[in-house]
Amino acid sequence: MTTAAAEGLLPAPGVRAPRRRWEAQRSFDELGRPLRDQTFCVVDLETTGGSAEGGSMITEIGAVKVRGGEVLGEFQSLVNPHTQIPPFIAVLTGITNSMVGQAPSIEAVLPSFLEFAAGTVLVAHNAPFDVGFLQWFAARQGLSWPGFEVLDTAKIARRVITRDDAANCKLSSLARVFHASTTPNHRALSDARATVDVLHGLMERLGGLGVHTLEELSTFSAKVSMHQRRKRHLAEGLPHAPGVYLFRDERARVLYIGTSRDLRTRVRSYFTASETRSRIGEMVGIAESVTGIECATSLEAEVRELRLIAEHKPKYNRRSRFPEKVHYLKLTREAWPRLSLVRRVLDDGADYVGPFSSRKSAEKCLAALHDTFPLRQCSQRIARTPSGSPCVLAEMGRCLSPCDGSVDETTYAAVVRQLRDNLLRRPDDVVELITRRMARLAEDERFEEAGVHRDRLAAFVRAVSRTQRLTALTRIPHLVAARREDDPASATGRQRWAVHVVRFGRLAAAGVIPPGTDAHEFVAGLVASGESVLGGPGPVPAATAEETEKILRWLETPGVRLVEMDGEWVCPVGGATRHLALHDAVHQSRLDVVPFDERRDLPVATRPAR
Repeated sequence: MTTAAAEGLLPAPGVRAPRRRWEAQRSFDELGRPLRDQTFCVVDLETTGGSAEGGSMITEIGAVKVRGGEVLGEFQSLVNPHTQIPPFIAVLTGITNSMVGQAPSIEAVLPSFLEFAAGTVLVAHNAPFDVGFLQWFAARQGLSWPGFEVLDTAKIARRVITRDDAANCKLSSLARVFHASTTPNHRALSDARATVDVLHGLMERLGGLGVHTLEELSTFSAKVSMHQRRKRHLAEGLPHAPGVYLFRDERARVLYIGTSRDLRTRVRSYFTASETRSRIGEMVGIAESVTGIECATSLEAEVRELRLIAEHKPKYNRRSRFPEKVHYLKLTREAWPRLSLVRRVLDDGADYVGPFSSRKSAEKCLAALHDTFPLRQCSQRIARTPSGSPCVLAEMGRCLSPCDGSVDETTYAAVVRQLRDNLLRRPDDVVELITRRMARLAEDERFEEAGVHRDRLAAFVRAVSRTQRLTALTRIPHLVAARREDDPASATGRQRWAVHVVRFGRLAAAGVIPPGTDAHEFVAGLVASGESVLGGPGPVPAATAEETEKILRWLETPGVRLVEMDGEWVCPVGGATRHLALHDAVHQSRLDVVPFDERRDLPVATRPAR
């Protein structure tokens, strides 16, 4: 691939790459935004109920703007809800109907609040409630919601405050813990002032744990040990660009490989954010260095990740480590063809379906085909003029029995052609026969048997659809496509043209057209420098199925333009993909069903019928 950080140009493991001259002094933005320099708008609302969508209205907005511990301004306004305030709310907050009768409506107050809070980080205690109300009313008024970053003091407190500090993380409890100068009393401005003191108290505690930036505060988790936090420097040499990162141990062995649109931010999060996967937490504890490979596009990063995982087989990656461990279904080329499960694709003129990630799914597909077509299932060689004896399957009518001469070559070849047509073009025979069989079994209430055939049919449809889609792309010798995408390095939403060169389903080159560059010249240079790729037999001759599928997903996204292509990119009109949506929906519905042995733990009213 054509990127500046080609794998062959990386420094040796454990050796720090030489820094560019302009990297000698890093800005605060690169290192993280210090909390002392951030302007926070701490907001609190009083409402008539718990849900804006359910008809509850805002009765008061209070907010305090602070930076570096200094109050910059305050905002407070009662809001006329144009409805009666429930008595228990009036008792709780002290806000009565007469108090809000002459107050402005939310249509007048909300724009003023948004102007007050512009350019700040929103803070609230139980932020989803307050921010949710504000967003709902902004949408109702047709106001554009600013891209506020939001901090929730309740969420942060639950990670910091122990039972020895307070019995719970309510605002009133935290105000006592941090000796707030204002006592919360369910009035918006008073509660906002108390939340300011709570925020500063939490920051003070977290400062002793190495949390000094907004990024670290946003992602803080008590599960991250001090040992892990001390490793934040491992992310400093990485760029804010898409690419692949490799965690290594003290012997430079690759522990884990991942990809991100922003290498530095993603790697830094491993040392500051909550990590629910225990094995990744263990990996971070072992890691001693991180290597980054900058890529031109996100697709190139995803492809490089797959290739590097297959090469290094890192201990802490679970997926994609063994792309060679796949199975194919083969329709053999011999006098009396048969279906066979194989591990490799040969250049023998046979037809292959797959690859299957597991032998179990391949066997289900094979069973669906054997249920439909009575081809022989034995593996011995049969002469053109057979003289053997029939097997049990022949006696059951499930095999044409070429071994004893029960069928002639012409009739047997016709069945093979019909099977081949179902694999390559139209799977209708298999789908219709197994669907009818499932219906009969369901009518007889033999649901378990019907379920077996359902799973076989689903495995067949998915395998044939996958093969047809992969083959359509992998038989194209050369394809160039471009798409206008957001520039991850731009903070203003600037876009750029990402270009990819694909050969026989393999990514051969990737690049981004620089501003002011002649697009035709850039594409020509990218094509000339792209990897040479040779085709071969099978659905995926030049890459792994995962790589080709990632390329396919990108090519099928809206906005992709084909720049040039050799050959044709077509799939059969009556192919298996048209049946896929039904089986995917069935699969999802099965995932949504609660297992019977778990239903006893559900309330009676919510238990699904058996």
